[in-house]
Amino acid sequence: MTLPFPRSAPGPALHFAVESADHDPHAVGPTLRLRTRVADTTGTTVHAIALRAQVRIEPRKRRYSESEQHRLVELFGEPADWARSCQPMQLATVSTLVGAFTEETAVDIEVPLTADVEIASTRYFRGLDDGEVPLLVLFSGTVFYRSTQGVQVGLVPWHEEATYRLPVALWRDMMAAHYAGTAWLSLPEHTMARLTAWRAARALPSWEQTIDELLGRAGEPS
Repeated sequence: MTLPFPRSAPGPALHFAVESADHDPHAVGPTLRLRTRVADTTGTTVHAIALRAQVRIEPRKRRYSESEQHRLVELFGEPADWARSCQPMQLATVSTLVGAFTEETAVDIEVPLTADVEIASTRYFRGLDDGEVPLLVLFSGTVFYRSTQGVQVGLVPWHEEATYRLPVALWRDMMAAHYAGTAWLSLPEHTMARLTAWRAARALPSWEQTIDELLGRAGEPS
């Protein structure tokens, strides 16, 4: 006689919502914190969740001023083409551990960011005047929970997601806290060597004055 394979006990029904955001001014680099509410509607005791969050920018879900459109041409092309070219951008994929809870809990999802202007998301934020950035957070991971059969292991459903509108001002505050009004630019070694030699030959005391001198020679106003 063939015995039926034992079925796993029903797991928790998890739901996620991003409630607020701030940043950690004492982190090594810019770190966005998304305060996320995790709820279960079944009353199951959840021992832990190894949570994975994919954070995306959804640029189509906001309006842009004329000046913003001008600055974002390098990312999306001419505004007339944005219906095709203005696609979601990956901001980060991060993992975090959610501790034990019953019914609901809250966790900070920490998202490391960068001021590197070669990164599309940085250029996007820098191109905005104000307002909010529409974020989509997609969740996955492994959940450990209690049942009458003991500790069970399940998966966070792939369809679980949350939206949040991140204030542009918060991104600016975060960058100012770490870079104090400066921006970071990466150059190839040979370009940097030429620029260093050009600066040394003219005894320019700072990189800011070096760039200003070059822009002045190119006819750009101060």
